[in-house]
Amino acid sequence: MPKQWREWKEQAEDSEEASRREEAGIDPATELPPPGEEAPASRAEAAAATEGEAEASGPTELEQLRVERDQLLDRLARMQAEFENARKRAERERMENREYVTGSIVEQFLPVLDNFELALKSDSSAQQLRAGVELIVKQMGEVLHKMGVSAVAAVGEPFDPRVHEALGTVDREDIPDQHVTEEVRRGYRLRDRLIRPALVRIAHNAKQVNE
Repeated sequence: MPKQWREWKEQAEDSEEASRREEAGIDPATELPPPGEEAPASRAEAAAATEGEAEASGPTELEQLRVERDQLLDRLARMQAEFENARKRAERERMENREYVTGSIVEQFLPVLDNFELALKSDSSAQQLRAGVELIVKQMGEVLHKMGVSAVAAVGEPFDPRVHEALGTVDREDIPDQHVTEEVRRGYRLRDRLIRPALVRIAHNAKQVNE
């Protein structure tokens, strides 16, 4: 057989084989295995098989991230709930403590109020009524003393703007200049904290000023 005929025959056989591969869905460029061996899967089938094996072997990285995210969100929700409960509990305890302190103070002043009511109901003379009011004031002072409340020293003391509030000046030569000569309203402090300043008048000693 001439060489040219053989080449034509081989080309025809190759063309027929390529057509059969196309009909079978096989890439014409894929080499067929030797006779007796199973043909390998296509690239798409191989990739799908690999992905299936990865999924079957365990959760993917994306799934792990989703699980961790859900766990963090759950922890955050729990922490927010615990914080809200702690805030409400602290507020409730603060209210209870305030009510307890207020009740204790009121309880100490109730006897004073009782004595005022008795004085109003009494038919005693003005002198007796005054004596009774003085006893009530003394009783109230004792209650305040137990609570740590004390009066601000005023008359005869040097004027101190930190604890005194000047209402005006009075010309006096028998009292040192810039000293308190009259207490209009008593001031009070709770231990070291000033509750309200004393309202006073201050002496203006012209003799000392001129000297």
